[in-house]
Amino acid sequence: MLNMAAVVIGFVLDYILGDPAGFPHIVAGIGKLIEVFERLIRDRFPKTPRGELFGGVVLVFLVLVCSVAPVFIVLNLLGAAHPFLRLAFESLICWQCLAARSLSDAGIGIYNELQNFDLPAARKAVGMVVGRDTGGLDEAGVTRAAVETIAENTSDGVIAPLLFLLAGGGAFGVLYKAVNTMDSMIGYKNDRYLYFGRAAAKLDDIVNFIPSRISGLLMVPGALFAGLDAKNALRIFLRDRKNHTSPNSAQTESAAAGALGVSLGGANFYFGKLVHKPTIGDPTRPIEPSDIPRAINLMFCTSILCLILYILIGGIIILWR
Repeated sequence: MLNMAAVVIGFVLDYILGDPAGFPHIVAGIGKLIEVFERLIRDRFPKTPRGELFGGVVLVFLVLVCSVAPVFIVLNLLGAAHPFLRLAFESLICWQCLAARSLSDAGIGIYNELQNFDLPAARKAVGMVVGRDTGGLDEAGVTRAAVETIAENTSDGVIAPLLFLLAGGGAFGVLYKAVNTMDSMIGYKNDRYLYFGRAAAKLDDIVNFIPSRISGLLMVPGALFAGLDAKNALRIFLRDRKNHTSPNSAQTESAAAGALGVSLGGANFYFGKLVHKPTIGDPTRPIEPSDIPRAINLMFCTSILCLILYILIGGIIILWR
């Protein structure tokens, strides 16, 4: 029950506060760990594919241990002192593992720049949350990038960490955030990280395999509550959920594309190179800036639905016991 309470408190704190500027954040700390270990490890292994692969495995191991172990130890020490001390600390961890409010704020920032007809500012804003090159995007391209990242991060930033938190508390949540942060920092298929970042990228694919599919399925009833097309969300999810080079990204993107009635995916530039990807969804209508707040609403409805389902299931289990 304390774990359930910590997750609910953390969810509410994230919804209200987001990520206040200047407030210490566990993901920023994980990012610093990754930078430090990369500097220490890269020069200690041969500059060969095998050497870089092994170096990447060592980095993943060290980052996971140094991220999760302190949280696990502190939680248990506080729990031994008093359950409510653990509840307070675990609630803070749960808050920082969730990113619904920050994802919403980023999307609204992009939307506002488009509404102000400031395309350069909108390109800059979306460039802070996507990995593709954004300098040449038109309004539709910026909007599509924003909707895609909101849809993908409905799983990566909200539902997946929520599931890990619900399964194992704060330590599990930090484990997930460490894996996800490593993938976002070094899991690229470019010259620098093709081999060194492969272990991080593959591990991220593994830990997100089930959560991404749960997220895609939850988006269908989430679309109903968001006033979108739930029937089409299910149809496109079943049809296009594998239309991506990533095994997980299209799970939520397909449901979102169906719910909104737009086409996502397609070709994008990454590090100056054109990368062709399958399209997701049907171009029932042209994508428009207003699809950004619609995608945000879908994200919140899906997240709240996930939390409600957990509380109901957890309550039934507690009553049964």
